[in-house]
Amino acid sequence: MSALTLAGLRKSYDGTETIRGIDLEVAAGEFVVLVGSSGCGKSTVLRMIAGLEDVTSGAIVIGDRDVTRVPAAQRGVAMVFQSYALYPHMTVRENLSFGLRNIRTPKPEIARQVAHAAAILELDALLDRLPAQLSGGQRQRVAIGRAIVRDPTLFLFDEPLSNLDTDLRVRMRHELAALHKRLSATMIYVTHDQVEAMTLADRLVVLDAGRIAQVGTPLQVYERPANVFTASFIGSPRINLLEASVVDADGASAVIALAGGVRFAVPAGTLRSGDRLTVGLRPEHFRIEPLAGGITLPMQVDAVEALGHSTFLYGTIAGGTEFRAKLDGHHKVVLPGTLTLHADPARALLFDAGGSAIA
Repeated sequence: MSALTLAGLRKSYDGTETIRGIDLEVAAGEFVVLVGSSGCGKSTVLRMIAGLEDVTSGAIVIGDRDVTRVPAAQRGVAMVFQSYALYPHMTVRENLSFGLRNIRTPKPEIARQVAHAAAILELDALLDRLPAQLSGGQRQRVAIGRAIVRDPTLFLFDEPLSNLDTDLRVRMRHELAALHKRLSATMIYVTHDQVEAMTLADRLVVLDAGRIAQVGTPLQVYERPANVFTASFIGSPRINLLEASVVDADGASAVIALAGGVRFAVPAGTLRSGDRLTVGLRPEHFRIEPLAGGITLPMQVDAVEALGHSTFLYGTIAGGTEFRAKLDGHHKVVLPGTLTLHADPARALLFDAGGSAIA
């Protein structure tokens, strides 16, 4: 049985549709991350699941119960917000127990649940402190603990780490991943941060303008994006997307020509002479050493970021098309100058004129 089912989910504001038919099944114990650019609808979907936004049409089923019109407090879900939402005048213990006290849970049960959550999140020594006496990471753990004590069917996270500094975000990501394993809980997590999405998710749900662009494991979405949008959204630095055409196809192989005259061969598959394509080349798939039968691209390098472990190149290729490359290790590049890059054609991602991936 699925822990969560969204069927034909739609949301409109003043006649403008923002969520345009979401169908999704989440298995029990799964960690699913909703990712997409700002305004794509990911937080709206999460709030609809939580019952904080009305559904225009469609259904939300948690377990075997249709909760589409059920009030938020009766859905059995717990939501962790970006802002922590802790009561500043209450201690950690009081913040953790507040929801349970509101529903008149017996005191011994409240004590047990608070102790359980505090142990999981290593908050035992902080129970008598006020939020102002806590670090950002500690406050976020309290916010998560407040969700744990409710023993929810679903945990919902709305960009919970976005207010933390870089080092703390890394630590909190590890803590969230470990928490998921310990609790075996079903978690739905919203973020615009690709690193969070790729490292936390069992499955990614990529949203584009209120629709699902692709669902898959992080590696599936990265290595085999279903469309140009997903390819351009997932990956940093951003993928290079180049206009191209098939100039020859003999049944076994096809020759693809880029706008600047560069040509390379790939298995023909469904490609036919004259087809217009978009070719996706990820920056990290290039090298400066020659590669027999590879894609050879002269690049005018305008800027370099040498980070030690990697070197990022920014510039243009023939025709003035903006281009990015990422080389392993430290490479000395003289600026301005031309550098010849090489890539394996098998790494190229091909998309048809409509933007859909070509198998």
